[in-house]
Amino acid sequence: MALRFMTAEEAASYINNGDNLAFSGFTAAGAPKVITVSLAEKAAKLHAEGKEFKVGMLTGASTGDSLDGVLAKADAVKFRTPYQSNKDMRSSINDGRAPYFDQHLSHLPQNLRYGYYGGIKWAIIEAADVTENGEILLTSGVGIAPTAVNMAEGIFIELNSYHQKSLRGMHDLYTPLDPPYRREIPIYKASDRIGEQILKVDPSKILGVVETNHPDEVGAFAEGDAVTQQIGQNVANFLSHELKTGFIPSSFLPIQSGVGNIANAVLGALEKDKAIPPFEMYTEVIQDSVIGLMESEKCKFASGCSLTLSKTAMDEMYSHIDFFHSRVVLRPQEISNNPEVARRIGIIAMNTALEADIYGNINSTHVLGTKMMNGIGGSGDFTRNAYVSIYSCPSVAKGGKISAFVPMVSHLDHSEHSVSIIITEQGIADLRGKSPIERANTIIENCVHPDYKEQLRDYMKICAKGQTPHSLAAAFGMHTQFQESGDMRNVDWSKYTK
Repeated sequence: MALRFMTAEEAASYINNGDNLAFSGFTAAGAPKVITVSLAEKAAKLHAEGKEFKVGMLTGASTGDSLDGVLAKADAVKFRTPYQSNKDMRSSINDGRAPYFDQHLSHLPQNLRYGYYGGIKWAIIEAADVTENGEILLTSGVGIAPTAVNMAEGIFIELNSYHQKSLRGMHDLYTPLDPPYRREIPIYKASDRIGEQILKVDPSKILGVVETNHPDEVGAFAEGDAVTQQIGQNVANFLSHELKTGFIPSSFLPIQSGVGNIANAVLGALEKDKAIPPFEMYTEVIQDSVIGLMESEKCKFASGCSLTLSKTAMDEMYSHIDFFHSRVVLRPQEISNNPEVARRIGIIAMNTALEADIYGNINSTHVLGTKMMNGIGGSGDFTRNAYVSIYSCPSVAKGGKISAFVPMVSHLDHSEHSVSIIITEQGIADLRGKSPIERANTIIENCVHPDYKEQLRDYMKICAKGQTPHSLAAAFGMHTQFQESGDMRNVDWSKYTK
């Protein structure tokens, strides 16, 4: 069956109001870039005519501006899930214009197959190659693509010539059976391969192919500063100590790392620490710093869901593709983030907190409990099932006006039961084997900024006695103080004791 080539506008013409769309990619890596722009233009035109046009958006994780950004600005979102990080999409969500439901990234593909969110009308998939017999070579991100193409009524391919066909062999595409027929996922080390190199679909489902040539819309992360560098060093110091005490095997364990400048600083510190041996990564996002770790041979192998690389790093990888081919594998997110695999191989999970409380509960998603930042992402997939779970963050934000540590988190994503270690630029809080009061004292002493230590100690003095002491009246006193004055400091706890 011959492939039918068409323009992005022609592809968008098939998509109707109310359709549910599933997209390839994970972060901006491997996400569609042109059909969605034409779809946003179509939505804007229909809205100008007084007609309704919104589509359901099912992605792997965050995407680029040419997907999340344009559809949010066009007010074309019927619903959106899961993780996102685009400023326009975030505004639409927090303004109530784009209904959004967050969820663990490993859960989404199976929840789609279970039928929880309705059917998928169209899958829009970025490919480095596609054949007339329905073989699709994905690009730099996998995400939910295997489930998307199997469930969709029709498929549009964005054939992106920027991405090289030499990617073939780097993907490992495996979809577990659904209960009650599911078996163990046979991954026992990061480099195990268990699936197919390409997606195979019924060629009659491919309605059109749109040719493109666009790098991934991966922005550069902010350069590390003194705070992030110190956090990175503290993480490296902690892991070195764990090795010396024998809590971590001398051969070390696979690393899972979040995304961003703190994660880059942590990986940079691990690279420099001679006490930490070369390691493997079993993670979701492979970012620029990992490429450097591989070239220095500090990272022996990286399993992930996407190559979330700047154009410079992606070009570097393509120019030495033979070197990376034997060191990188890209999997669907329900495998890269799978809790069963994380527990089996003993992952060291390293993620970032937006806010923590003195007992070790973590808020990863909501500013002041109400405004969605990005989403839970894959942090929960790894945190609860890790060999050791580490959360890191700067101790303060907004020039010290916001403390990362409060009496009670304004939104709970990860409970104290899943959090082993908290690290800031101030120090390290080891929470393992500690009671709630011991955890609070450890966090205040080691992780809280000096401007807030005494304030949080004073909070504990007014708390009702109990296994986990709290003042229900004052638990959000620091949040209230910020709303009233723009600064969390100088809370008058006495007003909550009257």
